[in-house]
Amino acid sequence: MPTRGLKRVEYECLVEHGLLGPDDKLELIDGLLMVREPEGSPHTAAVDLTIAALQRAFGAHWYVRRPSPVALDDDSEPEPDVAVVPGGPRDYVAAHPARPVLIVEISHSRLGFDRNYKASLCARAAITDYWIVNLVDRVVEIRRGPMTSDDAPFGWTYERMAIARPGETVSPLAAPLASIPVSDLLP
Repeated sequence: MPTRGLKRVEYECLVEHGLLGPDDKLELIDGLLMVREPEGSPHTAAVDLTIAALQRAFGAHWYVRRPSPVALDDDSEPEPDVAVVPGGPRDYVAAHPARPVLIVEISHSRLGFDRNYKASLCARAAITDYWIVNLVDRVVEIRRGPMTSDDAPFGWTYERMAIARPGETVSPLAAPLASIPVSDLLP
């Protein structure tokens, strides 16, 4: 049976007209509506810890967003757990941000999805800094250097991947002088 994916503008229209709402727990991934990861208390604590650590690292001229839509391309509007964008909330009244300098996913039950599909989607959108706060292994996975790949779900992957453990620090590409302890991101 033939199918057709949604465009981002169609998805936003469904949200605007109240056909989809926050309780639906959906995000648009390459034209498909996907169910977001359930948010248990460790997940919520990690989101809050990550937001606090990134706000300290980036400072006043950056907006560290809670789980909110990001307009990556015409077919995708994921809702990463944390996204860092320039400016402040009023800069995004007319439209969701399209080019975060950092996307962070807090992952437990959908670790494989975040590693493969979300990473490929972010690489395709030229997001240069993509992190996964991996609650299963209690590490931060850092992916950088978007590049094409025939093996990746959306034709893109990251050239470099590093793992940072408790006791180590991480630095965002857009705030290279910041040194964030990995333990500050983990519940």
